[in-house]
Amino acid sequence: MADTALAGPDAGLTQAQLAARHGLRIAGERRPLLEYSRGLWAYRHFIAAYANAKLLASYSSARLGQIWQVLTPLTNVAVYYLIFGVVLRQNEIPNFIAYLATGLFIFNFTQTSVMAGTQSISGNLGLIRALHFPRASLPLAATLTQFQQLMASMIVLMAIVLVTGEPLTVEWLLLPPALLLQAVFNAGVVMTVARMGAKASDLKQVMPFVLRTWMYGSGVLYNVELFERLPGWVTALVQYNPLLVYIELARYALLEQAPLLNDSLLQLWLVAAGWAVVAGIGGFIYFWRGEQEYGRG
Repeated sequence: MADTALAGPDAGLTQAQLAARHGLRIAGERRPLLEYSRGLWAYRHFIAAYANAKLLASYSSARLGQIWQVLTPLTNVAVYYLIFGVVLRQNEIPNFIAYLATGLFIFNFTQTSVMAGTQSISGNLGLIRALHFPRASLPLAATLTQFQQLMASMIVLMAIVLVTGEPLTVEWLLLPPALLLQAVFNAGVVMTVARMGAKASDLKQVMPFVLRTWMYGSGVLYNVELFERLPGWVTALVQYNPLLVYIELARYALLEQAPLLNDSLLQLWLVAAGWAVVAGIGGFIYFWRGEQEYGRG
C-alpha cells in the first residue's frame, strides 16, 4: 500500500521533499521576521480581545471588582507618603504628594507589565500547545492589559495633581506621547522577560527584587537631586535610566516646580525615544528567535 500511496509524481520523494511539495510545515516553526510580523498584525484583534478578557478576569473574584484599579494606586500613595513625606520629611519638594503619586503611577505601569510578562508564556502552555498563533501575541496582550489599567490610573493621578494645587497647563499635552513611548519600551522588556521566563520558572521569584531595586534607582520616592551627590559618572549613568526618564517627563508635564535631574527637555525626549526603539525592536527580535522553544517540554 505504501508503494501505491507514493505512485505517480510523488514517487521517489523523501519525506521532507514530500512535505515541501504539499505545503506542509513544521509545527511551531519560526517564520522569517517580516512574515512573522505580518502574522502578528493579523492577530491584533485577538490580542485586544485577550487583553480585555484578562483585565476583566483579574478583578472578577474581588468584591469591589475593577474599583481596585483606583484603590490600589491610592493605597500605595498613602503608604509611601506616610513613610517618605511624614516620617522621612521629604516635604521640601514642592507638592510632594503629586510628585510621589506621579512617580509611583508611572513606575507601576512598567512594574506590573514586567511581572505579567514574566509568566505570559509559562502561564499559558495549554493555549500554546493547543493552537497555532504568533506567540508574541501573549506578552503584547499582557502589556496592553496593563496599559488599559494605566488609563484608569491616569484619571486618578490627574485628580490628585489638580486637588493638590497644580494648574492645568498646555504641558499636560506632553503626557500622552511620554506614556506611548513608555508603552513601547515596556512591550520590548515584556517580550524579553517572557522568553526568559519560558525557560527559567524561578524568574518570577527573582523579578520582585530586581524591580524593587530599579524603583529605588529611579527617583520614585524621593528627590532626584539626591543623585547629584553621587560621583559624576554615576550621576551621568543614572540620567539614562529609562524609568527615571519616563518619570521625569511625566513630572515635567504635570507639575510646575518638580525637581529634575536632567534639565534638558530635548535630551529627555531623545533618551526616551531611544529606549523605546532599542527595547521595542530588540525585545521583539529576541522573542522571535525563541519562537520554536515555546510550549515544548
